[in-house]
Amino acid sequence: MGVRGSVLLECLIAERAGTSQDGVLGELRRAILDGGVPPGTPIPLAEVAEVFGVSQIPIREALKTLVAEGLVSHRRNGGYTVALLTAQELREMYIVRETLESASLTAAVHNATDTDRAAAVIAHQRLEQAIRDGDAAAYHRGSRKFHAALTGPSRMHRLLHMLEGAWNVTEPVQSMVHVSHTDRAILHADHRAMLEAFLAGDVTALLDVSEQHAARLNAVIATLPRHTGLLA
Repeated sequence: MGVRGSVLLECLIAERAGTSQDGVLGELRRAILDGGVPPGTPIPLAEVAEVFGVSQIPIREALKTLVAEGLVSHRRNGGYTVALLTAQELREMYIVRETLESASLTAAVHNATDTDRAAAVIAHQRLEQAIRDGDAAAYHRGSRKFHAALTGPSRMHRLLHMLEGAWNVTEPVQSMVHVSHTDRAILHADHRAMLEAFLAGDVTALLDVSEQHAARLNAVIATLPRHTGLLA
């Protein structure tokens, strides 16, 4: 078993999943989305089944679901691996994310309650703490939660489900972990402007800043190092 195969096995927590089909699926998905399993990591059926104490059948079924979600790749006679995107595919998924997010923000501003606005403030405070701590991984996780705090109040549940799926596909790359400190600070300034517009109920300003943020983010993503193995 290769080093990368062992990375997945070490990230799985069998007790959290139990032996149910949904439990196995959820734990495999969690391990991949947490960022500890790099793109391209092999997923050895027999070893994963042993971790969960089940046959290979529920593991294979769970992996089929993850293939459909874009998180796992499968090649005939080549086994399963954590999906490895090309640079172009990564850019495309960020465009999908941007489009879906923009579509939800107007409704989010109009529907937001005091509780929603407070949640957005808290999410931003956690980003501030990650910046102070110099914790790139925490900033990456917090960035997703911040964006979710702005879009969630739209209550557009089908759209939000699609947005979550698109975000999941990009998650193994852990983009915010690998950008430079300078770029992260610039993107964080956008987050502050987005929060201010959201709290003020200024849809036009929020959409403008969101568009600028997406363009800046796309430019940063295009500079991600290619030698890391994160991209095909």
